[in-house]
Amino acid sequence: MTDLKPTFMPNGKTVIVVMGVSGSGKTEIGKLLSEKLSRPFFDGDDFHPEANVKKMSSGHPLNDEDRKEWLIALNKLAVDHKHKGAIIACSALKKNYRSLLRAGMGNCMTFVYLDGSFELIKSRLEKRKGHFMPINLLQSQFDALEPPSKAIIVSIEETPVKIVKQIMKEL
Repeated sequence: MTDLKPTFMPNGKTVIVVMGVSGSGKTEIGKLLSEKLSRPFFDGDDFHPEANVKKMSSGHPLNDEDRKEWLIALNKLAVDHKHKGAIIACSALKKNYRSLLRAGMGNCMTFVYLDGSFELIKSRLEKRKGHFMPINLLQSQFDALEPPSKAIIVSIEETPVKIVKQIMKEL
């Protein structure tokens, strides 16, 4: 196989976007999938412009315009890894955000939606330390969320190992 040919995962996809609201476990699940599939992992949070981080840190939710530059950067990352494969953690809350992420990817991208209740995720965020996203912005994430219809949907009520096992089965 040449470097120009995609190295497909079991479902023919090369890039997996692990999505969900803040605190749903995107980073942990993404890293586990990365190990399991031998693909690099990228945390979308690391690609936020400084202005976005400051805005969220000060307790203000991002709007569509704030997210646009960030989503374009993540799309470029996905396109750059289209032939090598990658796992990207990104909230991807709205359908139009997922469309921006998917631009130029054809059928080489799939989404894994980590689904959980507000109460469960809030309890996780209350235990989380050192993240720029304050807990009071969780409701704004749920308000913006448009659950995907075309995704692998998994409940976050299971252990991370069981969640990854389920994702692998569905891939």
